[in-house]
Amino acid sequence: MLLSIAVATVTVSACSKDSGSTAAAPAHELKSLTVDQVAARLAAKDGKTYVFDNNPKEVWVKGHVPTATWLDDENVTADALPKDKAATLIFYCHNET
Repeated sequence: MLLSIAVATVTVSACSKDSGSTAAAPAHELKSLTVDQVAARLAAKDGKTYVFDNNPKEVWVKGHVPTATWLDDENVTADALPKDKAATLIFYCHNET
């Protein structure tokens, strides 16, 4: 199982359930983080880092990154995201490849 992690400040990245690909904004708006880098950001508890799980809800229920919020990639609204436009948003999903 491959875990994809994308970080954005105001851009939503979603995983496609059909193709397993990641639809995202241009690369200059996204950064990749390692699992250790995500863990360090979560440990900092800075109040400006948010983690979103784009896996199917039943996968999220079985297990997810601590503090991760499940996000329905087919029905994302602005209300589901933090109001702080300077916040770091971390999106992840798995891919069976």
